[in-house]
Amino acid sequence: MSFSPLLGSAISNTKLRNPENVSEYSGMCAVCTSNCIGSCEIGLSALRGSEGIYPFETDINQFASEKKYPIDFSHFNINGRVFGALGCKASADEATFPKADINTYFGRKNKIEISAPFILPAMAKLNWKDYFAGAAMAGVLAVIGEDVVAKDKNLVLENGKVVYSPLIDEMVNSFRKYYRGLGDIIVQANYDDENLGVLDYAITKLDVKSVELKFGQAAKGIQGMNRIKDINDALKFKRMGYLLYPDPEDTEVSENYLNGKGQVFEKIGKLPMWDEEILVSRVNKLRELGAEHVCFKTGPFDLKDLVRILKIAIKAEVDIVTFDGAGGGTGNSPVKMMNEWGIPTVYLESILHDILKRMDMRGYKLPQVVIAGGFATEDQIFKGLSLGAPYINFVAIGRASMAAAMAGKKMDELIKEGTIPKDYQRFGTSKEEIFSDIRELKLYYENASDISGGAIGVYSYINRISAGLKQLMALNRKFKLKFIDRSDIVPLTDIASQITGLETYEDMLVRELNNL
Repeated sequence: MSFSPLLGSAISNTKLRNPENVSEYSGMCAVCTSNCIGSCEIGLSALRGSEGIYPFETDINQFASEKKYPIDFSHFNINGRVFGALGCKASADEATFPKADINTYFGRKNKIEISAPFILPAMAKLNWKDYFAGAAMAGVLAVIGEDVVAKDKNLVLENGKVVYSPLIDEMVNSFRKYYRGLGDIIVQANYDDENLGVLDYAITKLDVKSVELKFGQAAKGIQGMNRIKDINDALKFKRMGYLLYPDPEDTEVSENYLNGKGQVFEKIGKLPMWDEEILVSRVNKLRELGAEHVCFKTGPFDLKDLVRILKIAIKAEVDIVTFDGAGGGTGNSPVKMMNEWGIPTVYLESILHDILKRMDMRGYKLPQVVIAGGFATEDQIFKGLSLGAPYINFVAIGRASMAAAMAGKKMDELIKEGTIPKDYQRFGTSKEEIFSDIRELKLYYENASDISGGAIGVYSYINRISAGLKQLMALNRKFKLKFIDRSDIVPLTDIASQITGLETYEDMLVRELNNL
């Protein structure tokens, strides 16, 4: 059995000629015929070369791994209890799931209240406007992703530094427009952003209080790459300080371009070259500029690197460190990297739990920790909080939140066109009838009915997973987040038990039999 997907994928918009008969070892059709038009990834590569490495139409799509990992959160079931109550009075009238308290806080010294232990992680593509607006309406954290300035047509630089970026300003204000006293907007920077002074601009000119440094480039870890077809655009990015390959300023390269020869230009993100001294100094500088919260974001790298990042975060008194497991992502990475690189989320979280536990025992003052990587529904979120307890405090929900933003926006458009899908006509024909949570939003906003359907979609989605999380907490008689622990999930397979060290049902039975 192969865990890897075949060489026909929705991510690259390819398919196998004969998917019923394949060679799993290679991912190819078992029979490759000279009559095939080449619809698989190899056929695409034969036509498009290195372009075939990447997902298709990343401006309108988002992607995640198709690999079937040996373990995921389906390998666990949620426990349940029937006696007592933790976090509220043991009363049938009081111990009810809507009263489960999932409010929490963000920050070590400057604490910000948030409505739920969710973060909408770094995004700067697709329907970002509603993504950030919905996060503000829901009262959770949201992160503006890397490399925004490269997309900003009205960007102004002076001496190689950002002095005006209306696109970042618009993203920040998409959140602030609906801010109601909960959550915060965080601006992320990769290595190129740092060279351009993006965080300095966000803090000093836009009064942003929370920022994030990203280890790696693009979706998690690899160098970001954008194909640039026009030499004038390539020259613009080169002047901004980006790496361009081949060099558009090279005389021979530019001459070949004019003659229709040579490679398409590639804008390549720089890999961070940081160490402890640089990072601690940079965190202190960001605080001097006015940042009240400084965060780190990293992917599922070598364990030695993850430990080193945590140690640096502790020394620099970083507020939050986000660890992004393999399997999630939004798709600005090579298809094979998304499928074949990194530590899957369950493995990663189990490893982090053990590292953080050892650090805690040795007296380290730990930052808050976020786990990311493929979370979409409340059962997965509850399992993630349980598996990492008490050291992992938040779950990041990226692709699913963006899906809600896109679905809500599309439905809003269909309502205005009068072409509501039949399946949704049972709810009604007006915006207020179909978007049921507009009633709730009227408690906070006078113009609730005029809010974009995409933003309402994010709010409603977070509303759903919040209610679901509360129900699962009540199932275990736990009415505050701090009482969620590792006994709230049970591994169903040997590999799940082995990786996590959690008790199986058999282990629990032996213990209870010994107590008889």
